[in-house]
Amino acid sequence: MLEALRGLTIRGRAFLAAGLTAIVCAVILGQPGLTRIGVLLVALPMLVAAVLARSRYRLALTRSVVPPVVAAGQPARVRITVSNEGTLPAAPMLLEEAVPFALGARPRFVVRRLGRRRELEYQVRAEQRGSFDLGPMTVHVNDPFGLVRLGRAFTSTSPLLVTPRTVPLEAIRLSNARSGTGDNRPRAFAGGSAEDVTVREYRRGDDLRRVHWRSSARVGELMVRREEQHWQARATVLLDNRHVAHRGAGSAASFETAVSAAASMTLHLVERGYAVRLVTTDGRDLTAWQRGAVEAPTTATLLEALAVAETAPATGIEIDWLDGPGAGGLLLAVLGALDGTEAQALRRLRNQSPAALALVLDVVGWGAAGPSQISTPVDGAVLLGQQGWQATTLSVGERLEAAWPRLAAGQAGARRGAPTGAPSGTGAS
Repeated sequence: MLEALRGLTIRGRAFLAAGLTAIVCAVILGQPGLTRIGVLLVALPMLVAAVLARSRYRLALTRSVVPPVVAAGQPARVRITVSNEGTLPAAPMLLEEAVPFALGARPRFVVRRLGRRRELEYQVRAEQRGSFDLGPMTVHVNDPFGLVRLGRAFTSTSPLLVTPRTVPLEAIRLSNARSGTGDNRPRAFAGGSAEDVTVREYRRGDDLRRVHWRSSARVGELMVRREEQHWQARATVLLDNRHVAHRGAGSAASFETAVSAAASMTLHLVERGYAVRLVTTDGRDLTAWQRGAVEAPTTATLLEALAVAETAPATGIEIDWLDGPGAGGLLLAVLGALDGTEAQALRRLRNQSPAALALVLDVVGWGAAGPSQISTPVDGAVLLGQQGWQATTLSVGERLEAAWPRLAAGQAGARRGAPTGAPSGTGAS
């Protein structure tokens, strides 16, 4: 009853105030008729509050998001089913769904009569990547006179994952490396084992026709030829997530452009048959490539990892991941501002890869530098060219589709080109 009284609306409180005033005036003025009016005005909201307080509304809610993972700018539909498990039909209700600000305004529904079951639906659209929680749902129960409103809140929420925007990229020559076939893509075994190993120890049940007698004689035990292994092109996409290397805020930040570029490159490489690994400059492997795993992360896994990528306080470029599982193959980097202290790390990254390509963001155009950011950045394309990379610059407002062809082998440096005598970054032998 106390909760119901606290739920009195402005109209209900006005009825109480008017009724009490009428009773007081009737006593002072000696008007019995006015007393009856006052009692009626007071009794009506009290009676409604008592009825709502004694009512037991047992509501159940289920929510589904279709699809649960969408790309930035694409809509997702949310279906809500509200069921009344009580014995009496519910009064008119106002349902309000809590959604993050990035997904738009809060959806509201007015249900005049719930009955046993009601299905509701609304649409959300996120212009920025990220992981969002939809809900909880708040239910406000009103009486027919609008005197009392009781609020109930569900605790369940549903996740929605928004992946970065991607753009289609044209096929270019990514490497001048001499290894491999076709378009000269660097290749490695899918399982990460050495490429020159073709035999293994004999196991019970192996066909004796597979015994490699020359190797068996050399090691002193039976060795058999391995089953045919499939070759797999590998690539690593390095995302610069250093907070000091980026500028801007929100969806207009240079880091968001870097994430979108990394996502587009990742999708392009997967479509060309590469097994892609995502790493950040603070040394984290976003794809969590398991040691010994034969299958590489899927496209969905890679985009979902980029959907929740965040900047880190690190100021340098970590390279410990070079010796981890899944290492080797083509290296593509999306970098922010550079100040020259990264030269040693960039040189080692280049030496460990058959081919290294980099897209450098000209972050000066994304906003003024803060006190903790790189205030005097160097020309990143020139610095990378000196370390043997193929690099080009992406300016603010420039489309990735226009900058991407400049990374073609032998064409890098066409924009803000490398100085005379700098390595052209034609790939490792």
